[in-house]
Amino acid sequence: MNWLKRLRRQASDPVVQAMEEALEAAKRGDHQTALALWEPLARSGVARAQNNIGACFAEGLGVEVDLALAEKWLALAAEAGDPVGQRNLAALHMRDRPGREPNYAEASRLYRLAATQGDAPAQDMLSWMLLEGEILPSDPQGARHWAEQAAAEGIASSMTRLGMLHHNAIGTERDPGQAARWWRMGAEGGDADGQAMLGAALHLGNGVAKDDTAAFSWLLRAQSGGSALATPFLPTVRAALSATEIAEAERQAALPLEPA
Repeated sequence: MNWLKRLRRQASDPVVQAMEEALEAAKRGDHQTALALWEPLARSGVARAQNNIGACFAEGLGVEVDLALAEKWLALAAEAGDPVGQRNLAALHMRDRPGREPNYAEASRLYRLAATQGDAPAQDMLSWMLLEGEILPSDPQGARHWAEQAAAEGIASSMTRLGMLHHNAIGTERDPGQAARWWRMGAEGGDADGQAMLGAALHLGNGVAKDDTAAFSWLLRAQSGGSALATPFLPTVRAALSATEIAEAERQAALPLEPA
């Protein structure tokens, strides 16, 4: 983790040790221990500890959900320049809370701050906002730029989005081969929509060699992952396969994805 490396350079050893112990506790699901370690650090101004406490209050990890306290701690982290704090505060502003409507303008500002610091999930969200054109003015080139940045850091949903951009000639020329390549990367990264689009491309032979068995396998994964994009293709692809091919596709779909 880059933030932990920076912390090691900038902070005293007890702070580093406490942050590492808290992280290990959180990974075990022991958020109460993690919170006990983060609290004195947060009160002393360690921004990542402030973020972590805010995230716990936002999601109810080790404490009851308290969005007011979540915002308080996340705002401290964001103001200190912590990109994860900025991203998490942005996500809080996107939520529809009792008595408060989402603040999309503030959310987009915070996502951009985090994205420019290299936070890949924030880059992914900013890309989505710029492509949708509902929260921010549509900017296909900006959407592509931030998706490429996030994809380079392994964000599968941005890989799928890049496939869509190449498929629909948004912010770039239409290139079915590039679209299929990005969809495969997104699919192998676990993105259900990427799996659905790769399955469709394999069925149609669009940018990739036609292979209905592989197509059905990816579509089954996509359906299992909750992608509605798979639904229109599944009956057609199933009808094109023999019972043996269907069984093979189902076997493949049940296998764990290989780590990238």
